[in-house]
Amino acid sequence: MDYKKVKTETEAITRTIREFDDPTGNIYESIAIISKRANQISLEMKEELSKKIQEFATTQDNLEEIFENREQIEVARFYERLPKPTLIAVQEFMDRNTYFRNPEKSKIDEF
Repeated sequence: MDYKKVKTETEAITRTIREFDDPTGNIYESIAIISKRANQISLEMKEELSKKIQEFATTQDNLEEIFENREQIEVARFYERLPKPTLIAVQEFMDRNTYFRNPEKSKIDEF
């Protein structure tokens, strides 16, 4: 899922705890799923930002270039305005757009 297209708040909002345990039946399992998804999103965002910043990398240390690189500043501002990975992961989980499975539960179901 593209994290840029997820419609979510840019600031944390208060949520009802019972909404989190509906999909899994266990609030702790739900929080673990959201946490792992937030880490995945964070890594994706970091890799993409690093690739874009490397385009502006120079081999020379020229003070004027550092202060006048407007494109690099715009890229940084874009990523600063994006919602935090945790907020995106929570919204994906609440919208039921997160795939998860518990191998321990499927072993129990097989017996």
